[in-house]
Amino acid sequence: MLFNSYGFLVFFPIVVVIYFLLPKRISYLWLLAASYYFYMGWNAKYALLLLVSTTITYVSGMLIQWLNDRHPDKICAKKWVVAGSFISNLAILFFFKYFNFTIESMNTVLRYIDLPTINTSLDVLLPVGISFYTFQALGYTVDVYRGEIEAERNFFRYALFVSFFPQLVAGPIERSKNLLTQLRNPKPFSYERMCDGVMLMIWGYFLKLVIADRISIFVDNAYANVGVYDGKYLLIASMLFAIQIYCDFAGYSTIAIGAAEVMGFQLMDNFNCPYLSQSVAEFWRRWHISLSTWFKEYLYIPLGGNRVSQRRNLFNLFVVFLATGIWHGASWNFVFWGLWHGIFII
Repeated sequence: MLFNSYGFLVFFPIVVVIYFLLPKRISYLWLLAASYYFYMGWNAKYALLLLVSTTITYVSGMLIQWLNDRHPDKICAKKWVVAGSFISNLAILFFFKYFNFTIESMNTVLRYIDLPTINTSLDVLLPVGISFYTFQALGYTVDVYRGEIEAERNFFRYALFVSFFPQLVAGPIERSKNLLTQLRNPKPFSYERMCDGVMLMIWGYFLKLVIADRISIFVDNAYANVGVYDGKYLLIASMLFAIQIYCDFAGYSTIAIGAAEVMGFQLMDNFNCPYLSQSVAEFWRRWHISLSTWFKEYLYIPLGGNRVSQRRNLFNLFVVFLATGIWHGASWNFVFWGLWHGIFII
């Protein structure tokens, strides 16, 4: 189900009304059911992957919490639990998002050196939002390991944290310290907050439908007929594409933030006028903020951040932006795009 679909315009008001009519102690169960229904609108069977990721990280969090409470000195055991959570979740992500890309890349090399190619490939659809909810669940595992939050003992409330429908398929990638805490203490209905949320949703729809989708008509036509249009049209199309991709992504995130606010939940900002940045580093502090801060908190800092030698710090930055490129898509253009930004940052 897309935000810009007639189905969502029916689905969302029904969810909100019933959510506030239900007692607080069970209202989260309604949101959980609504979130899974929302996700199953794309492909019902992929809800099982969402459930598997949820179960793995829930069990990991409970094990880490048990070790924190009973055996706080067993640091190595907790690290193994975190490693198991990361390996299993990233293996699922790799299988569905990167397996065919890896096989195709290996076959390219094998053909170049005149060796037999690998005939294995998977005819599977990429599960919607898998990169987003996987990272959100893994962030929770690390937060529990660091002692920044206690493990959520209620499986259904934790499942809602991973699957919360406003930000499930396109972010923001929420932190357990923010969203899970709010799910434990839901807010009562507020007319002012509802109005603010609806206004945010309208602004998001404007960015998405009025700007991004209108620009795409010109851009798609120009890119599909590069032999017909001369340089100035392709230059204009490229400049407009930058506006299109921002309004599309920021619009979707704004709708998500507004929808959550209607129900009393505050999600993190995901964009802050990135095209007004004066450097690439500043751009990444303003663009897809939830992702860039995720990599900072859960990859850059564990690698040593800037508390190491200059050479190691540059290596850390390079690894982070390589991972950023790979996260965005399973193709070499995304890999080189990530490396290119890493070089700019360095």
